Amino acid sequence: MKDPNQPDKDALIFNIQRFCLHDGPGIRTTLFFKGCPLHCAWCQNPESIDPKPEMAFIAERCRGCFQCADACEADAIIRSEEKRIDHSRCTACGRCAEVCPSGGLTLVGRRWTVDTLVAEVLKDRDFFVDSGGGITLSGGEPMLQGRFLEVFLPAVKEHGIHVNLETCGCYQWEQIEPLLPFLDLIYFDLKHMDPTTHRHHTGVDNGRILDNFARLTRGAGTLVPRMPIVPGINDTEANVADTARFLLHHGHDTIHGLPYHGLGADKLRWINSPLRPLNLTSMDAEACRPVGRMFAKRGINAVIYD
Repeated sequence: MKDPNQPDKDALIFNIQRFCLHDGPGIRTTLFFKGCPLHCAWCQNPESIDPKPEMAFIAERCRGCFQCADACEADAIIRSEEKRIDHSRCTACGRCAEVCPSGGLTLVGRRWTVDTLVAEVLKDRDFFVDSGGGITLSGGEPMLQGRFLEVFLPAVKEHGIHVNLETCGCYQWEQIEPLLPFLDLIYFDLKHMDPTTHRHHTGVDNGRILDNFARLTRGAGTLVPRMPIVPGINDTEANVADTARFLLHHGHDTIHGLPYHGLGADKLRWINSPLRPLNLTSMDAEACRPVGRMFAKRGINAVIYD
């Protein structure tokens, strides 16, 4: 049986994205950790929610060769145009993806040890040094794999690498507290201020999230509040007013706004997710200007991403 007091030896990561320019200062390498306690209806990375490896089927890429069926030992391949995987049988071993010639089948989630992940991010160290960049921990929610981070982050900091954490804030304080000395920056998402509405759209209320925000503001390094701007859900006058009041109470006068886009809709189909797309129109910075003006009226500078 695993000792809960021992650090995890590996982490489950579903993507490593290089040369990122919007995930913190400078040029960054973003590590996407798999698993999230929230189930946001607007999530752009729904493949990040399940804390286990899973298979994705992209029907548009499939050639119908069915080499996957020959490779699958679990008899989980369905000979259908739109559906390829019987998820009740699939063990996410990845053998089908290994033989797929077109990339129609993909294993979402790979195990990384501390040593292999440190070696991977060090490949980009020269870019970090030249640009003032570093690594960004994203997801999913990286803090679900906090035991791994307890070993990984000190190893990264030995090389002088800047670390930014992107977080939803939904975890016990005791999970993040030992990591604070190794975090240079925290991007903290505020989805909605009303607990009932928050639960309806994310699966959890926001009590613990707001408490962690307050504690991190008092005890962490630089914390940057962020808000995904989702039309008809959290871009209302009432929610903006509540958010501004909360920010000012905790000494913040700036929030970063992330315009909603529907990039996650196709991914829901790829992984056979029970979540359903919102069917909203994607937004750009211009479409979010009214939200920026609402914040400005209340003393908050909203930095809207393009």
